[in-house]
Amino acid sequence: MVTPTPPPDPAPTPAQDPPPSRAFALLLVLTGAAGLLASWVITLDKFKLLEDPDFTPGCSLNPVLSCGSVMESDQAEAFGFPNPMLGLVAYAVVICVGVSLLAGAAFPRWYWLTFEAGCLFGIGFVSWLQFESLYRINALCLWCCLAWIATILLFWYVTSFVVRSGFLPAPAPVRTFFAEFTWMLPVLHIGIVGMLILTRWWDFWTS
Repeated sequence: MVTPTPPPDPAPTPAQDPPPSRAFALLLVLTGAAGLLASWVITLDKFKLLEDPDFTPGCSLNPVLSCGSVMESDQAEAFGFPNPMLGLVAYAVVICVGVSLLAGAAFPRWYWLTFEAGCLFGIGFVSWLQFESLYRINALCLWCCLAWIATILLFWYVTSFVVRSGFLPAPAPVRTFFAEFTWMLPVLHIGIVGMLILTRWWDFWTS
């Protein structure tokens, strides 16, 4: 009697290390909320400015911190409509993802790569707006700065997650770096932007 050969064991599924943590989910909720708040306030002020050209936003404090100057620029409507309206949608999505993770949701690889692509677009768009504010518009919007910080934090921590989880292929040293030193990247990024702002209006800050 021939003993049937048992079927081979299925190939092990590569582990996802680490899974989305509660801290990561909370980070998504908080950065999304900060960006949503900034977008909402700017949108309201933009509508008031359209109704009354003499309206002065509350965050227009001096020639440099001048939200009105930024809102009236061409760069404030890069896609033919006010930029913060795009933020209202984008940051709301970020909050939804964070809340879903807190509720125990799990998303597939394609979802995280799509989310990462959105974050990459966001950081690219924000970087362009930073350059335009500093060197073309010559003014800063405090609410915009809040959205910048939220986007920088969001981009680096989402990138870290997709790399560490294996969703985005990367060498082992890169994964190890993200696992241990993710916090350094947004700190360095925000620090560079802060130094650019400081040096751009050095005479004003020191006068």
